[in-house]
Amino acid sequence: MTHANAPSPSVGPARAGGPPSPPRSTLVVTAHAGDFVWRAGGAVALAACRGEKVTIACLTFGERGESAQAWRAGKTLKEIKAIRREEAERAADALGAEVRFYDAGDYPLLPTAELTDQLVAVYRETQPDVVLTHPAEDPYNGDHPAANRMAMEARVLAQAVGYPGPGEIIGAPPVFYFEPHQPEMSGFRPEVLLDITEVWDIKRKAMECLAAQQHLWAYYTDLAVRRGVQLKRNAGPNLGLAYDTMAEAFMRPFPQIAKELA
Repeated sequence: MTHANAPSPSVGPARAGGPPSPPRSTLVVTAHAGDFVWRAGGAVALAACRGEKVTIACLTFGERGESAQAWRAGKTLKEIKAIRREEAERAADALGAEVRFYDAGDYPLLPTAELTDQLVAVYRETQPDVVLTHPAEDPYNGDHPAANRMAMEARVLAQAVGYPGPGEIIGAPPVFYFEPHQPEMSGFRPEVLLDITEVWDIKRKAMECLAAQQHLWAYYTDLAVRRGVQLKRNAGPNLGLAYDTMAEAFMRPFPQIAKELA
């Protein structure tokens, strides 16, 4: 699904005697229904607005651990899952992404062979150029490191010719960890600062789809402002950055590949 204001999908150069290469692909592996919005909504919207394909693998609805308001209102488990699914679908639509739900159960999120196979399949189907997921540490929410481990394991298995399942093997797409809610306690370093100013209104609209976690709207707005200040401080003068630059922070678990230092 592409955002309504997005340009036509950008494609790579045509191979000799063949069709053009497909649009770039981003895969987001997220533990709960709202995580992809708070932590990487700007990155998702930027990719979608460039005409790239973005697929969100949402492992759980966050029905037990991140839906306190609905529980207090007397909703049933089935009703809460439906609420969170609808919110996440509207948020993904606002960002211009496709979201897929695996209903693996949260608090705790536990790995299974079936879920591993499903993640390997989505890697091979989407052939991601970039992967976004949780960092490896989060002492406040064990579901987030669990999602990280599954995302990283499936990435390796999807590269293995001998691992069974449909689809072509993948390469080694770079991985970016998005910022956890408590970065200081999770070993997170803001190694990559992404300017999301041009899509901030889109991210904010997606955030407002998540009424079950309305208490986080102000927090993640403030965080985008703070990361924007850091981005400008590290970018240097005369780069034409907006006064009210908004940004998201990411961390890289693997080395950056380069032919020159920049």
